[in-house]
Amino acid sequence: MSGTLYIVGTPIGNLGDLSPRALETLTDADFIAAEDTRVTLKLLNHFEIKNRLVSYHEHNRTEKGPGIVDRILLGESCALVTDAGMPAISDPGMELVRMCREAGVPVVTVPGPSAVVTALAFSGLNAARFSFEGFLSVNKPSRRQHLAEIKDEKKTMVFYEAPHKLAATLRDLYEALGDRRVALIKELTKIHESIELSTLSELSGKYDGVKLKGEYVIVIEAKTPEELAAEKPDVDPVALARRYLAEGLSVNEAAKRAAKETGVKKSEIYKELSADG
Repeated sequence: MSGTLYIVGTPIGNLGDLSPRALETLTDADFIAAEDTRVTLKLLNHFEIKNRLVSYHEHNRTEKGPGIVDRILLGESCALVTDAGMPAISDPGMELVRMCREAGVPVVTVPGPSAVVTALAFSGLNAARFSFEGFLSVNKPSRRQHLAEIKDEKKTMVFYEAPHKLAATLRDLYEALGDRRVALIKELTKIHESIELSTLSELSGKYDGVKLKGEYVIVIEAKTPEELAAEKPDVDPVALARRYLAEGLSVNEAAKRAAKETGVKKSEIYKELSADG
């Protein structure tokens, strides 16, 4: 009979955030698959948990993953943890979850802290809709592509960043996105937790040459409807619809597309097109 894979959220800084259910799961599981066994061992020692640890991370996932799945299929239960927060979020654990599902292994979540939603709530910025962007790649072509893809993003965005790369990332974000309100959050839930509410223009260049410590979360607020409207080119919606007519669209489709792109009511554009005869 197959065992179970438990996805266990662990504290992102304050050990007091470990839930009773997570504590029970880490104690009762047959073994724990950890991103960094040294980090997880500190957590286990703090709570006086004795359990077997298996290393599972980005560089050994291809080698270790199948063996972990086999152990679970033979009846053992495995608790999957990352260094901090929820596993499988910007984390190699997502591949182990996929492998378990493909093998028919039961998967259970034991929710816990997440830096993404914690930072959003802490920031006070508009989080009605948001996009988690993870880390920007250090590979220049991949980084340029990522920035190009998000330059017109209309949702609030959340990024992770390491201290030694923060200055360059803030400059690149400002160049790609223009000026936006931003919350720069350091060491969430830890002793030296801090938040800096600012703008990308003010932060761009501010930390150049500064030696920083700690992990950072960057929350960049969505542009307001007024800001988005101001960025739209001054386009005649009826002229745009007529162009679509010339390309072969029906009156209804041309009016619909022009309305979507300009924000003018479809009925108004349709009326003008119909008057053309």
